[in-house]
Amino acid sequence: MTSAPTAAQGRTLLLVGGGHAHVAVLADWIRQGPPAGTRTVLLTPHPVLRYSGMVPGWLAGQHGQDEGLVDLAALACRAGVEWLPGRCAALDPLVREVTTDSGARLAFDCVSLDTGGVGRGSAVLGDDPRLVDIRPIEDFVTRIAAMPPPRRVVVAGGGAGGVELAFGLRNLAWAEVRPEVALATGADGLLPGFSDAVRRRVATALVRQGIALHLADARLEGGAIPASETKLEPADLIVAALGSAAPDWVRASGIAVDEAGFALVDEHHRSLSHPCIFAAGDVSARADRPLAHSGVHAVFAGPVLAGNLRSVLAGKHPASTYRPRGNSLYLMNTGDGRAIASYGRLAAEGAFVLALKHAIDKRWIAQYAKLAGTA
Repeated sequence: MTSAPTAAQGRTLLLVGGGHAHVAVLADWIRQGPPAGTRTVLLTPHPVLRYSGMVPGWLAGQHGQDEGLVDLAALACRAGVEWLPGRCAALDPLVREVTTDSGARLAFDCVSLDTGGVGRGSAVLGDDPRLVDIRPIEDFVTRIAAMPPPRRVVVAGGGAGGVELAFGLRNLAWAEVRPEVALATGADGLLPGFSDAVRRRVATALVRQGIALHLADARLEGGAIPASETKLEPADLIVAALGSAAPDWVRASGIAVDEAGFALVDEHHRSLSHPCIFAAGDVSARADRPLAHSGVHAVFAGPVLAGNLRSVLAGKHPASTYRPRGNSLYLMNTGDGRAIASYGRLAAEGAFVLALKHAIDKRWIAQYAKLAGTA
């Protein structure tokens, strides 16, 4: 087992990934100053973070493509953090080193992981040139923006992400004729884990907009995509919204992982096996409680992660814990000027819900633009 660096050591903190939690770490460094005697490096493939919650609104023409971006490079500069473009390809916790996709080796005393998960589309559905995974979200947006407007779309995945993308693509702003959309939820059905009231409102909105709903698993077979006994062809675009898988390098590193290969952390978001490693967001799994892979949790875990990193870098034990609320507020954009709100058993729908969603999303983006000096 490795040990955390002491306050007397010259230290390097490596932030791997530019997810929601690490954005909060950069913000904390700006507000309070970086930890004394620590060099902080941010490794992430893009200079910006695209907020996935605004992507359905972009599809429906409610936001521009360049809205919903957090300028990671500018935040890093203001925080006194060195930004390096690249992805993690391997993690060696024993020698405390990360190897990037370009072959560079980055040494660290303490490392925090917030890369997000990876797409599961090919693994679950199969390979097909029409298949576009929503992870990573930046690649998804780039591919959708570059292709001709599809005539018929199949969205695989019945969670909130799949539902919102189905609505967004049905209302695709730059399509002369609205695409036909089919939503294949999988065997778990429409919006598992949500209340009956929310599911009823979403099902009604799907019917109202002419989106075909199939409560079955989609799969790719011989160039076709059926769902149970129903053929979903023809399809110009197949969107995989099937949740996150863990990057292969996490399990290969030898750190503690759960059954699915996500980095296993305690209530302080610290690795169960290597105290010099922290993780948050979709790349991690909490050992003390189930925590859904959701941007909501990553956002709220960010300030906790920042505080714990400060403690460890000062030679102290982490003390802060992220305790999720009993219920989380979800606002699902239906692409037609309305949205559906979910909070526990409660549900609401209308233009006022969409206005609330836009206000929350834009406020979250604006706070980081102000900190980065780009507002």
